[in-house]
Amino acid sequence: MKLFDVYPLYDVTPVSAKGIVVTDDKGQEYLDFYGGHAVISIGHAHPHYVKRLKDQLDKIGFYSNAVQNPLQVTLATKLGELSGCEDYNLFLCNSGAEANENALKMASFQTGKSRIIAFKNGFHGRTSAAVAATDNVAINAPLNKQQKVTILPLNDIDSFKTEVEKGDVCGVIIEAIQGVGGLDEPTTEFYQKIAELCKKNSVVLIADEVQSGFGRSGKFFGFQQHISTTLNASLDTERSRSIRPDIISIAKGMGNGFPVGGVLIHKSIEAKYGLLGTTFGGNHLACVATMAVLEVLEKDNLIANAAALGDYFNKKAAEIPQVKRVKGRGLMLGLEFGFEVSELRKKLIYNQKLFTGGAKDKHVLRILPALNITKAHIDIFFNALKAEL
Repeated sequence: MKLFDVYPLYDVTPVSAKGIVVTDDKGQEYLDFYGGHAVISIGHAHPHYVKRLKDQLDKIGFYSNAVQNPLQVTLATKLGELSGCEDYNLFLCNSGAEANENALKMASFQTGKSRIIAFKNGFHGRTSAAVAATDNVAINAPLNKQQKVTILPLNDIDSFKTEVEKGDVCGVIIEAIQGVGGLDEPTTEFYQKIAELCKKNSVVLIADEVQSGFGRSGKFFGFQQHISTTLNASLDTERSRSIRPDIISIAKGMGNGFPVGGVLIHKSIEAKYGLLGTTFGGNHLACVATMAVLEVLEKDNLIANAAALGDYFNKKAAEIPQVKRVKGRGLMLGLEFGFEVSELRKKLIYNQKLFTGGAKDKHVLRILPALNITKAHIDIFFNALKAEL
């Protein structure tokens, strides 16, 4: 049997990794500034993470959700505390696509309606409703296109208001920072206004934090970048405080490589037996992997580190004339060039031994390293980039 050939592959075969260093089958070391699509949040093989998983595996790795699993309760409590989202309930699943699929399903259950509003260049996964809400016709099969989805320009409040007031919308799904699309963001004013209009029209607001969550943006969740915390802020304080999505989807950096996802559902949405379900979601190993990530984020103050290094990255990028602009926040970053970056990515891998990422916007080089990198790592990256440019 052969593999179903759907991935264009670089000629690199990693066999081990530690921290930000990935080693291939020939003993060559690479610095990982991509983290496998923003998955590696606390570094490869972090000793606390490894120990937690090994210790749990010696006890029990899996049983179904038909029995008690206190680890899920512990995880929900810890996640609520660190994220500031204690007034949500947690449903655990396996991936970002599954998280968004369940989020969209809950929006439809809650409202009794079926149309979704999503945004241009958004990416929400490859399952049925999630991919229908993704702005990429190439990955939408005829089956997916049966879904009722309206894709609008980001930051166009007039078109949004027109659509959301038609009365048939169940949910609005939005990324705080577009990952696959190329690091574009809603403005604070736009995020505030859509939150306000969703509440006014009884529409469920879904914050897709699959990539921007768990500290990557410099806040625990990306949407929190748009919340004013000071009375003297120039923003409308009351409106900015009102940005509380009804549902928040999470995955990627949540498990540092272990397949885990989740949906935070506001307590105002009632749970019923059988409403959602999963075989593997919330298993013992998944819970411990996520707890280990939260523990390291807290102990090592990695969210603040992401914010500080994002600022440092911007300063270093300003020294390079070929960089048109820096996109994103924290350690969810993109460098925009006046040329397509595919060849540059190859040169960085094969010549400089650095992993980086691409985007739907082919002029953007994506940088998504572990949140515990240092200024020295960023210096190495920019020296390598200068050499290839």
